[in-house]
Amino acid sequence: MGPVLYHNHRSATIDGTGVSASVPARSRRVIGLMSGTSLDGVDAAFLITDGRGQIAPGPAITVPYEAALKEGLRRILGGRGPIAEVERALTHVHAETVRLLIERHELESVELIGFHGHTILHRPEEGRTWQIGDGGLLAQLTGIDVVADFRSADMAAGGEGAPLAPLYHRALAGKLPRPIAVLNLGGVANVTWLGTGADEILAFDTGPGNALIDDWALAHTGRAIDEGGALAARGRIDETALERFLAHPYFERLPPKSLDRDDFAACVPVGLGAADGAATLAAMTAASVAEAVRHFPSPPRRWLVTGGGRHNPVLMAMLAQRLGVPVEPVEQAGWAGDALEAQAFAYLAVRALERLPLSLPSTTGARVPVSGGRLHRAPGPARSEAMADAVLDANDADDQPGSG
Repeated sequence: MGPVLYHNHRSATIDGTGVSASVPARSRRVIGLMSGTSLDGVDAAFLITDGRGQIAPGPAITVPYEAALKEGLRRILGGRGPIAEVERALTHVHAETVRLLIERHELESVELIGFHGHTILHRPEEGRTWQIGDGGLLAQLTGIDVVADFRSADMAAGGEGAPLAPLYHRALAGKLPRPIAVLNLGGVANVTWLGTGADEILAFDTGPGNALIDDWALAHTGRAIDEGGALAARGRIDETALERFLAHPYFERLPPKSLDRDDFAACVPVGLGAADGAATLAAMTAASVAEAVRHFPSPPRRWLVTGGGRHNPVLMAMLAQRLGVPVEPVEQAGWAGDALEAQAFAYLAVRALERLPLSLPSTTGARVPVSGGRLHRAPGPARSEAMADAVLDANDADDQPGSG
C-alpha cells in the first residue's frame, strides 16, 4: 500500500431528512469503505449514525493502491481476467485499511462495516452490475459484521443500481438553501438535485468524471492523474471533438440513468497532443454536467462538488463558466469531500439493517423505494443486532416509507 492519508473532521450532528424525531432509532458506530472508478485507492470513514437524520462524522483515511493492484483492477474491468485473485487482494487491502483507521484513531466498539467493493462492470440496460469484494472474508479478517452488495436489490426492482449516495446527500444538505445540486466528480460523474420540498430529489450519472482524464494523463505522461489540472491548463480544447461528444445519445435519455466507467471511451480524442487532449477531456466532463441541468425540475442556485475532480482548478473553472452559479467544493458547506462517498456507505449500511430504502424511483428508476444489502456476520459473538435474514432484499422495502 502507498502512504496513508489521514483526514480529521470535527463531528457534527445534522438533522434534516424530514423524518419525525419520534421515530425510535439507535445510532451505530460504523466504518464505510469506498473504492471508486478512479482506481486510486480505498477511502475509509468512521460515522455514528441512525441511518436517518442523526449523522456524526468522524475520522477518515485514504490508502492508495499499490501499482500491482491498480493494474490488476484495470485488467479485470469489464469482467474479464483473474477476477478471483484480484478480488481477494482487494479485500485484504480493505481489511488492512479498516485496521489502520481503528488503530490510528483509537476507535472503539465499531459495530458495522459498509463495504461497497469495486465496480468492474455496470450494464444497467442488461440488468447487470458487478462489484468485486468478498464481504464474508472482510468480516472474518476484521471481526466486524459487514454489509455488502448494495446494488443488486435495486436492479432487481428495475433500477439502474446507481447512484446510491443521494439519500446521504439529502441527509447532509439539511437546511441548506435549495434548489441545490451535489456533484460527485469521481471516475464517473453523478449529480443529486434537491428541490425546495423535503421529498424533491433527482439523481443520475451526468457523464465521464475523472476516468478519461486520468487514463489520458497516464498514457501520455506516465502520471496517474492530471495533477492540479496543469496539463489541461496548457492545452486548447478541440471543439470538433467536444461537439461530437455532446451528440452522444446518453445525453438525450431521461433520468434516472447511469453509466459504466468506459461507456464514453470511444469519445477520447485522437491525434491531439497531451495538453490539448487533457483540456478537451476536461471540457467534455464540464459540458456533460451542464447538459444535466435541462433535466432538473428547476435550476439549482448552488453546486457543491465532491470527488477527486474538485481538486482540478481547470475543471472547476470550466464548470463555473458553464453553470453560471456558484460552484464550490463541498468543504464550503462543512462536509468532508475526501470521505463523503465512504461516509455514504456507512450510512447506507445502517439503513440496510433498519430495512430503510437505499434508493428511490427518482434516484435510480426502481419501481418502488428499495432497501438492500447482504449481511456477513463476523465469526464469534455478533457485533450488530440480530436479524431474521442475512439477505436484505427489495421485498422488505415495500413496507418502508419512501421518505425515510
